Amino acid sequence: MIWEKPPVSRGTVCISLLMGVLAVLLVTPMPAQEEPAGGAPQQASQAASGMNMVDMTPASLYLMDLASGTSVNPDGWPMPMLMTHFGRWNTMFMGLGFLSDIQQSGPRGGDKLYSTNWVMASAEHSVGSNGAFEAELMLSLEPLTIEDRRYPLLFQTGETAYGVPLVDAQHPHNFVMALGFHYVRQLAEDTTLDLYFAPVGDPALGPVAYPHRASAMELPEAPITHHWMDSTHISDDVVTVGLHFNEFKLEASGFYGSEPGENRWIIQQGPINSWSSRLWFFPTKYWSAQVSFGRLAHPEALEPGNQTRVTASVEYALPMPGGSWASTLAWGRIHSTATLRNLNAYLAESELPVSRRNFITGRFELVDKDDLFANDLALQQQLDVLYGSTFRIGAYTIGYTRDVDLFRSVKTGIGANFTAYSLPTAIKPYYGDHPVGGNIFIRFRLRPAEHN
Repeated sequence: MIWEKPPVSRGTVCISLLMGVLAVLLVTPMPAQEEPAGGAPQQASQAASGMNMVDMTPASLYLMDLASGTSVNPDGWPMPMLMTHFGRWNTMFMGLGFLSDIQQSGPRGGDKLYSTNWVMASAEHSVGSNGAFEAELMLSLEPLTIEDRRYPLLFQTGETAYGVPLVDAQHPHNFVMALGFHYVRQLAEDTTLDLYFAPVGDPALGPVAYPHRASAMELPEAPITHHWMDSTHISDDVVTVGLHFNEFKLEASGFYGSEPGENRWIIQQGPINSWSSRLWFFPTKYWSAQVSFGRLAHPEALEPGNQTRVTASVEYALPMPGGSWASTLAWGRIHSTATLRNLNAYLAESELPVSRRNFITGRFELVDKDDLFANDLALQQQLDVLYGSTFRIGAYTIGYTRDVDLFRSVKTGIGANFTAYSLPTAIKPYYGDHPVGGNIFIRFRLRPAEHN
């Protein structure tokens, strides 16, 4: 039985969005100071010293550099976090929210006022002279601030809403985006053991997930390559073991492979039926690279079979006045055991601070889609016969953000981006000859305190 969609009230959307913005504003744990004027690297050890952190071992500093799960942005990226301590616990806070209005053209385009948002807190405590323990929690109000269980996003696919596949739309994140626990121990001067368990978390598969990726900090919408590369960042029952040796880090994970269900307010559970492995390489503090492989058991609720995923990525981050020049190149491939198809996706993404207050962003994607007509099986079968099962889509996004001073503890920006798409002639009758989309947004981010 297919659920009926409830009527959507514009006023309800606006109230929900305001609540999301307020949530971001209220998480500041301490008064912030002005940002440092220079563009020098803000290493974890310097940050810890500047904030009077306590009992900081090499294992503690290792934990401070992690992004989602056990993934890592380049060490040279000045992570926008607030740090303080409570007794012998070192704590870190981050938060990011967008209030966006999206407009898209063509027969399958849409428009919506919505908010993507998250806040994250972690607490770290040393364990002896060589170890450290950390607990982390990441929350999002997107189940409330994204009405109708989706926002419009042309050519996006993956997951469901009201019992049917989501097509040309992006799902919200769960209220609990992450709940994880780390134990790290330095085995030798150049060797570190990393153990991670998360009821909700990010297994060792793919690049840094886009909500945490340095090159995606000024982009409110998800990439359409998301389900090829980093959609597992909100997996259930994740267990990861990693070993970091000099410039290399090798990890292996077990986790529950199914995508989250439509009830975004609960923590789900399932058997550990999927696995992945990932190898990192850190040649310098400005570069990070990874290759990973995973086998996922029945990831999509309405699609038969299992998937194997292969990804590779390179990230670069160079601190500059006002921020960092951060870029990512990534590739992902999905193989379905049901259709026996190999689907590829490519992403190039960059954020460049052209001055202390002005940022230019770009995201360019190519992705093979075979489920754009999943809601019309007769049409999908007809297109399969006439043109084949797979269509390569291009998405080319350029954006601009301008920082404005509105709040002392929150870094606010006003921005916009524009996306043009390329698509095969066979599906232009359904999307239009030249579909485009655009976002106008206000961005809120917790402002890091000054580090002396």
